[in-house]
Amino acid sequence: VEAVGDGVSGFKPGDAVAAFTGTGGFGTEALVPAALAMPLPPGFPFEDAAAFICTYATSHHALIDRAALQPGETVLILGAAGGVGTAAIQIAKAAGARVIAAASSDEKCARCREIGADATINYAQGSLRDEIKAHTEGRGPDVIYDPVGGDLAEAAFRSIAWRGRYLVVGFAQGAIPALPLNLALLKGASLVGVFWGEFAKREPKRNAAMMATLAQWYAAGRIRPVIDQVLPMTSLPQAFERMASRQVVGKLVVVNG
Repeated sequence: VEAVGDGVSGFKPGDAVAAFTGTGGFGTEALVPAALAMPLPPGFPFEDAAAFICTYATSHHALIDRAALQPGETVLILGAAGGVGTAAIQIAKAAGARVIAAASSDEKCARCREIGADATINYAQGSLRDEIKAHTEGRGPDVIYDPVGGDLAEAAFRSIAWRGRYLVVGFAQGAIPALPLNLALLKGASLVGVFWGEFAKREPKRNAAMMATLAQWYAAGRIRPVIDQVLPMTSLPQAFERMASRQVVGKLVVVNG
């Protein structure tokens, strides 16, 4: 921290923090709302911090707050090999849930199992709906974590358990799905929006408590960012190329300076 604005508490110049900048994250300096910054405890590496705040805050807010995930429930995570997906695997396991991780290749599925997933689905092969049924004995998952959207959404939602919670986290595939709302009626299911950034701004005290919990979980080794590569700023074009080719598992970290 170089400086804090009027009325800001909990931070002072010299503090080590991680922050979600929205834009300007590649700069040597950035102006961010205090609600989107997280104090770093001693021994928290900056590389881990760069891969931590948005992904783990989003996943904790989604699973623990919005879905009220309970021990013993089953979670299906779409796009499970990505940044928020790998964070969601770890948070769901820390909460005592059974995790089914869905990803786009056998290699990514294998990494998801290494991270902690109990079962995996390669949705590039076969029927996603049939695979979900097979892994849940026909019952369906209690919670579906969807940062992908697109054509995966309806197949997943049709498979949800009674009283299930479908978490709308993002639309990485590009298309925003049009889900038949009668499915929510038939399954007694809930469509739940997840927008961590807005939650942090509107409910800063609850967000601060959540970030403190995440820092404690990190210190205890219950969660750890999955970092695909750490690259210098001079390799930024290659980093974007790797992301565009969908080769990344977890997060790419770019070091400035």
